[in-house]
Amino acid sequence: MTGLLAGKKLLITGLITDQSLAFGVAKLAQEQGAEVVLTGFGRMSLVNRIAGRLPKPAPVIELDVTNEEQLASLAERVGEHVDSLDGVLHSIAFAPTAALGGGFMTASWEDVGTALHVSTFSFKSLAAACLPLMGNGGAVVGMDFDATQAWPVYDWMGVAKAGLESATRYLARDLGPKGIRVNLVAAGPQRTMAAKSIPGFEQFEAAWADRAPLGWDVTNSEPVAKAACMLLSDWFPATSGEIIHVDGGFHAVGVGPARD
Repeated sequence: MTGLLAGKKLLITGLITDQSLAFGVAKLAQEQGAEVVLTGFGRMSLVNRIAGRLPKPAPVIELDVTNEEQLASLAERVGEHVDSLDGVLHSIAFAPTAALGGGFMTASWEDVGTALHVSTFSFKSLAAACLPLMGNGGAVVGMDFDATQAWPVYDWMGVAKAGLESATRYLARDLGPKGIRVNLVAAGPQRTMAAKSIPGFEQFEAAWADRAPLGWDVTNSEPVAKAACMLLSDWFPATSGEIIHVDGGFHAVGVGPARD
């Protein structure tokens, strides 16, 4: 078998629909030779149906990243399908509506705590849960949205992403001696189910259409999937604690339109 990920065994989390970034990564990973195990949360019948649209069959495991029992049993449950893991994709984020859409000053700690638990702390939780299967090293990759500035309507999810970026550096520090690389892909806006749940998301679409030097297609997740698969491969053997921007170059330009 040939391909960038030939022989790799990967855990891909966060599958919801075929617009999910997780779906795009899983599809490309299979096409590049990887054996994939998926996780979903909540509507598992839908997740299983969406998994059936991948090029090859892939087992689906239920995982609530805030559930300690499910995290504690994750390695055992994944181990029923593969004997080890070479890589893990964290594609999980959630914030209650009150913590988005202009609710920064009014959101309660309960809502903010939920956002931080699911979107930030779970990165560490997932990595720790998978360690028993990563004895030969490997890669942990997370999905990010640039947290270096304040965005309209993003509010506490922006704070959660800033925490995710910091957690990545600490995970890179602590997991590096085990041969595990930890990196993020900071993607431009994609029209996923999660994005559609953010009030005012169309502001992101308009900004990227005007300013991304390379242009940006909010319906095409392939560039993001390619970056994630590259980080999950052996082609970045000495890169850890890094944030790879896949956003059409948007993050590199200042205020005002960059394109005609």
